[in-house]
Amino acid sequence: MKNNYKYIFTFFPTIGILIFILLYLFSSKLYPGGSQNDLNSIGFDWINNYWCNLMNENAMNGQVNPARPYAITAMIILCIALSHFFILFAQKIAQIKFWKFTIQTFGTITMVFAVFIFTSYHDLMTTLSSVFGVFVVVGIIWELYKSNLHAFKISGLFCILLLGINNYIYYTEHLIKHLPLIQKITFAIVLTWIMGLNYNIYINSNLYSTSK
Repeated sequence: MKNNYKYIFTFFPTIGILIFILLYLFSSKLYPGGSQNDLNSIGFDWINNYWCNLMNENAMNGQVNPARPYAITAMIILCIALSHFFILFAQKIAQIKFWKFTIQTFGTITMVFAVFIFTSYHDLMTTLSSVFGVFVVVGIIWELYKSNLHAFKISGLFCILLLGINNYIYYTEHLIKHLPLIQKITFAIVLTWIMGLNYNIYINSNLYSTSK
């Protein structure tokens, strides 16, 4: 029983991400229509719709959006799962006290802001989560480069590049029409990277001490 609890506790980030993906797919099926490319389009356009469109009260075509509660639930679950991952990473892998504290604290703050991107303060919440998220990402990459997790070092830099491209397009609006697709690609790659790290933490949990 104790081992089962430890398994679920350690794998909670991955479980949460998988639930998020399922709810994401389900809510996309409920989205009435409308995108930045065509306000009269039908259904969720995977190339031209943003993830955030699923959380709006009304779809971009003006219809009431039945996908909203499921999409918001998915976002809340994802943010809780990622907060848990940041804490787990800091406990199991981080060695420097400063980064241990930063990853746990700023990671949680980042996710709290991210939860509220479905509100009217979307732009502010996005900006705040991005600012705090920078410190979290830097801390994780720094700690990875001090570890023997070589595969995650290179892939982590690629994730940072993708996140940088997303932020550049979002704030400059250069190539903005491509952002919805780039956003989804980034989501998929970064979440896969996190699940990989989560699995590595589990199989190597006996190699790390929580009292570093």
